[in-house]
Amino acid sequence: MLINFSANLLRKLIPSPRIGLPLELFYFVSSITPLVNVDLLIQTSDQGRRKTLLTWREDNFYTGWHLPGGIVRFKEELHQRIRYVAENELSALVSKIGPMLEINEKFHESRDVRGHFISLLFLVELERQIEIFDNYSIETLPNIGDCRWHEQAPKDLIPQHHIYLKRF
Repeated sequence: MLINFSANLLRKLIPSPRIGLPLELFYFVSSITPLVNVDLLIQTSDQGRRKTLLTWREDNFYTGWHLPGGIVRFKEELHQRIRYVAENELSALVSKIGPMLEINEKFHESRDVRGHFISLLFLVELERQIEIFDNYSIETLPNIGDCRWHEQAPKDLIPQHHIYLKRF
């Protein structure tokens, strides 16, 4: 009875699960169930050398370079989330969504909130080149959201993306 009451109350508090959940409710849900996300593998070839596009992330959950990606919302098609990620993280439009390359489980062993993901890796092409942060050094750390092409995995790749090391 209490569970039914609580579930009905929560449904009233969520204006649209397609848009997303209120933050505290999202954290709760993420602590009791895996989340599904898409990761975008964007690559180019320069003089025969393959480069992979990574973005800098620095928040309460991760700090380091990572493949752009995002959590799929309720009743959102995968291609919609891929396009949304490209537009919001890279300010770019997608020209082609290639095949899904991998399905991986990612765990963050030391936390429950956002601690279990089912990650779908897609090969993605962008309509145009994007602004790249190429002045990265110890003295000039990247800003949140900065993009950079990498020929190999950087030492500060977030640990959950080490599953993609073979893609570099």
